[in-house]
Amino acid sequence: MTRPPISALLIAGPTASGKSALAIRVAQATGGVVVNADSMQVYADLRIITARPSLEEEREAEHRLFGHVDGAVNYSVGKWVEDAKAMLAELAGQGRLPIFTGGTGMYFKALLQGLSEIPPVPDEVRARVRAEAEGLTPEEIHARLMALDPETAERLRPTDPQRNLRALEVFTATGQPLASFQSKRGAPLLDPATTAAFFLLPERDALKARIDARFESMMEQGALAEVERLAARRLDPALPVMRAHGVPGLIDYLAGRATLVEAIERGQRDTRAYSKRQVTFVRHQLPEFEMVKPEGAWDAVSAAL
Repeated sequence: MTRPPISALLIAGPTASGKSALAIRVAQATGGVVVNADSMQVYADLRIITARPSLEEEREAEHRLFGHVDGAVNYSVGKWVEDAKAMLAELAGQGRLPIFTGGTGMYFKALLQGLSEIPPVPDEVRARVRAEAEGLTPEEIHARLMALDPETAERLRPTDPQRNLRALEVFTATGQPLASFQSKRGAPLLDPATTAAFFLLPERDALKARIDARFESMMEQGALAEVERLAARRLDPALPVMRAHGVPGLIDYLAGRATLVEAIERGQRDTRAYSKRQVTFVRHQLPEFEMVKPEGAWDAVSAAL
């Protein structure tokens, strides 16, 4: 049976696995558009520390949904889906291939499996929950959620204040656990039958070395000054942009709570831990993806187009 023409290409993988370079190469070969599927690369405030494509790379192929959100915005997967849906309609009208690339598993899951139908949280409820959580540690926020919604709290890491706050908001607004809504999904944006999906999986030791080296390169490129400008905005520390890997440690350094060496080591350690979670997520929740070694990714992608 002949496979239908590909209408979308997904390139995922752990951080520092070479996704962006591959996506640009495919875009140049097909006239396609590189579309961001990384929850931190949406923010205008952070180009260096999130490894967002450089201006030079953006000139090599058209890029969409990169750096289009202000850091003060509590951007979510739901908002990203709205942006992606509009962008997909535009590209379909032009007959151009969308090449989604990034490391945020929930973005890819929404594309292929649909988004959980969670009721909107009124602004006044969100403001009240966040005001009550101001000054609390991530662990204290998680403990508060555990007391109200243990079903959801057991699924979330105590060190992830953003997701725990989101669960608190939903419970406060609806009186029901966030977990109860997550099994109800809307229609996916993409048809798996006409979507090719690849996950770049480098050797573990090589990936660790690349992550550490890249963070040091970010520092040389001006990551500290970038984070200093972000810190000067005095945004809510629970906002997603404030939790980008490397940001908390460098803010601690700027505030005199850590040495620069400690901040760099924390950024590298957090990124390495995140890369493990990325691999675990795709293995357990994204069966649509084919695992490929970075060195064989071009051949695998070319065969699918």
